[in-house]
Amino acid sequence: MKKVMILAMMMVASATSFAGDSDGLKAILKAKTYDEANQLLKQNLASLADNAEKAKAYNHVLDLVMDKVNKETKIFTENQLSVQMQQADKQKPYDTLGLADAICQSLELASECGKYDQLPNAKGKVAPKFAEKNPIRVWANRFHLVNTGQEEARKHNDANVLKYWGAFIDSRIDPYFAAMDRKSEDAYAGQVALFAGRYAFQAGDMERANRYLDEAMKDPEQKKEALSFKLYALKTTLKTRQDSLNYIDQLKPLLADNPDNEVIVDGLYSMYDGLKMKKEQKELLEGILAKDPNNFVALADMGIMHMGENDAAAAVPFLRKAIGVKDDNVSVLYYLGTCLSVVAQDEKTSAADKKNMYKEAIGVFDKCKAVDPDQMQIKWAYNRYNAYYNYYGPDAAETKAAEADYKH
Repeated sequence: MKKVMILAMMMVASATSFAGDSDGLKAILKAKTYDEANQLLKQNLASLADNAEKAKAYNHVLDLVMDKVNKETKIFTENQLSVQMQQADKQKPYDTLGLADAICQSLELASECGKYDQLPNAKGKVAPKFAEKNPIRVWANRFHLVNTGQEEARKHNDANVLKYWGAFIDSRIDPYFAAMDRKSEDAYAGQVALFAGRYAFQAGDMERANRYLDEAMKDPEQKKEALSFKLYALKTTLKTRQDSLNYIDQLKPLLADNPDNEVIVDGLYSMYDGLKMKKEQKELLEGILAKDPNNFVALADMGIMHMGENDAAAAVPFLRKAIGVKDDNVSVLYYLGTCLSVVAQDEKTSAADKKNMYKEAIGVFDKCKAVDPDQMQIKWAYNRYNAYYNYYGPDAAETKAAEADYKH
């Protein structure tokens, strides 16, 4: 009797080990079209026996999508060949958007299949079945997403542009496709990421916008523009003080990675200024100048900070040095000329120093006039006239000419 019981237990164990596909998986595998299979997958995913079944189900839906991809890409390839053979009359229409949609679906399905394929099966073992074939068969078609997205951009179909360019970049940064060769697309991928980030921002999807702009920043040619737009996009979302503090926390690592980026320096300085965080503001500028004494933005902002504290004398050295680094910034020129005049007017300033201060201020304001003759950027004319008045006197020809510029 004991032997019979053991044999029965072995038979049960054997039946369990070699059980067939679950009913849910069988239904999915019987589906002949993508729409049917995808619907069944959504309905039965939670009830599938294990990760291996889920991977198998996703792979079957992927097979059906690839039928569409292969059909349309075959026509596309034949059309290209007919052009090369100068046989334009043999061009065949193909489903451009249908192809792009199918490619998007194939990338998503392959990635999802890979997620379950790399998890332990019912026996607790990791035995991927689709890791070699699936990335390869979906990867090469992605260039169609770039081309179709560009065509949709011309038609102002913004949702489709974001869909196709977003899928292109999402697959590029998906770890599942890490082994795929990206060199052939490096020349244009950064620009696609930048544009995808802009479209995501316009759609109000900041999570995707940040993701795509971060990818664009990996391209040296797109880095500056992508970073500037990222900062702009982030700033537009600020509504509360906590939002502003969170924004500061995002700027700090960006500054650490881009210590010479003037946009970040000025952005962080402005945030501290708006939140009245004077200590942090000063520490920021001092830290930058300790590493780079000739950082134009930090020098200019340090001077402006002292101006805000009504300490023109302390502002002058920083503004002077800033102009020594970059002498065509009309705002900083104006601030320096104004501070020089303020110091010259101080009763504690000696007569000789007053004269020198006004003379220097005149030279700075003359530079303002040369850089911005029509005062389109800043109204420098009155302060320039004031410097001339105090240096030359009210009746001098130079003062009259400066007055004419002011009243013009």
